[in-house]
Amino acid sequence: MFLALRELRFARARFGLMGAVVALIAALMVLLSGLADGLVDDGVSGLKRLPVTSFAFESGVQHDAAFTRSVVDTADAATWTGRTGVTAAAPFGLSLANTESDRGVELDLALFGVEAGSFLAPAAARGTGLGSPDGIVVSPTALADGLALGDTVTVDRIGTRLKVVGVLDAQHTFGHVDVAYLPLRVWQEVHAGLRPGENASPRVYEQATAIAVRGEGADLAAADQAAGTESLTLKESFDASPGYRAETSTLLLIEVFLYAISALVVGAFFTVLTIQRKPEIAVMRAMGAPTGHLLRDALAQALILLLAFVALGVAVGVGLGAFMDGGGVPFRLAAGSVAGAAALLVALGTAGALLAVLRIASVDPLTALGGAR
Repeated sequence: MFLALRELRFARARFGLMGAVVALIAALMVLLSGLADGLVDDGVSGLKRLPVTSFAFESGVQHDAAFTRSVVDTADAATWTGRTGVTAAAPFGLSLANTESDRGVELDLALFGVEAGSFLAPAAARGTGLGSPDGIVVSPTALADGLALGDTVTVDRIGTRLKVVGVLDAQHTFGHVDVAYLPLRVWQEVHAGLRPGENASPRVYEQATAIAVRGEGADLAAADQAAGTESLTLKESFDASPGYRAETSTLLLIEVFLYAISALVVGAFFTVLTIQRKPEIAVMRAMGAPTGHLLRDALAQALILLLAFVALGVAVGVGLGAFMDGGGVPFRLAAGSVAGAAALLVALGTAGALLAVLRIASVDPLTALGGAR
């Protein structure tokens, strides 16, 4: 460690430049992590906050469009309720609608149709929960978009009027659209395109998008066979959110490239450094310094540099992220994601440095005595 600390102290400018690049990569990783988490929240936070473990969709439905294409019979909920390991099951409706409030605010809403007395019924943080025939409970992000408690929104084309009676306590969005919970019966009429006062066939009230299921140990395959449905776990159902898979795959690919680049950059820095130190290393080897000691010393130097400047980069990234959080860009800083990104950056940087400093083992002590000439 003596040589490592001595070099860090006396070559501050050189190591500072290397560290600045590492810190910039770390800050970029934090911001990218925040954008990824923010996009996930904006895409599926409404699903994540449902108290369910899986959804039973129509058999054979296209998985990436299950919430828009699936139609199941509400009676299937009774079949699911009786299965071993299922603690609750209820029909669930989901559709997207264009609406306009009585104050002229145009807003797209993801309509979640649930039975008022079921385990899916939301608890309102402000106002009241579901109960009135035309009442809806909306995400607080809808208020940020111009909606207000007590407003009446009208569904485009069919003219169904819904009154905002409650507001949820946290962001609920689906496919980047604010969620509005409404009674299942009203959702069925809106989904069928019925205008107010228009007569509906009994079949309209027997349909839902899926059966929402809660039960950690439920045998989904056996229940699907009994009910004639096709189940997706809650996490698998995220892919049915519009654009979710494409967005998360793109960000994951960017993160992978950034991690690979960080390992290459750190490895390249220490390769150049090792080449520059070759005469000094040759002298120490000629004086009898063990190769293992020199390797450990060089690796410790890389680790000190990485830990110090990754911490600095994370601090800068968190500071910049604090300005973006809550703004117009989907962004959320999660401690777990930030810590994971920092740990992975240090690990990959150390791996890159390890490959570089292994060159020390090939340094010939004779070069210190002019053997190269």
